[in-house]
Amino acid sequence: MSYAEKKKNRSDFVRIFPWLVVLILGLVTMRNCGKNEVKSTTVHNVILEKVESLGKLELVRYKFKDIVEHEMISQWLPDPKALLIVSGEAVGCIDLGKVKKEDITVVDTILTIRLPNPELCYYKIDHKNSKVYQTNYAFLVEAQLVDEAYKKAEEELGKNALKAGILEQTKVSAEKVLTPFFAAFGYKKVIYEFK
Repeated sequence: MSYAEKKKNRSDFVRIFPWLVVLILGLVTMRNCGKNEVKSTTVHNVILEKVESLGKLELVRYKFKDIVEHEMISQWLPDPKALLIVSGEAVGCIDLGKVKKEDITVVDTILTIRLPNPELCYYKIDHKNSKVYQTNYAFLVEAQLVDEAYKKAEEELGKNALKAGILEQTKVSAEKVLTPFFAAFGYKKVIYEFK
C-alpha cells in the first residue's frame, strides 16, 4: 500500500470518526434514557354507595384449568390466533336470605327446612394464574384477540361448572355444613327439602 493510499484511508477515517462517535453516544443516551423510570401518582376518592345484606352461603368451589385456542377470522390477512392457559373458579351457593318462617317445621327433635334451590353464585378467571402462551399474526389486534379469548373462557367456565354438577354438589355440601349447626340446638334429625 502506497503512502498516498494510506493517507487517503486515514483521511476517510478522520472524516467518518466524528459521525461514529455521535452514533455511539446517541445509542448510549437512548439506552440510558429508556432505563429512567416514569413515576406516577394516583389519587382515589372512594365513596361507599350502598351496603346490602347478603344471605348467600358459599358451599362449593370448583377450580378449572382450560387450554383456550381462539382465532379471529379475517378476510384478507392471516387469521390472528391466541393460545391461553386459563385458570378459573366457579362457586355454588344457597341464598339463606330467602328462607322464611313458614319454611321451617319442628316436630319434637326433628327439624324440616325448605331451602332455596342452589345457584351458581359466580364464576371468574384467575388472571394471576392464567397466561397467554402464544399469539400468531396478532400484531395489530393482539389486545382485542386476548380479551375476546378470556371472555370466551369465562363463559365456558360457567357452562362447565353446571355440566360438572356444581348445583347438586351444593345441595350435598349444604347438608354437611348445616347439620352440625342444627344439631348444636338439640335437633336429632334434620330433613332438607329444596324449593
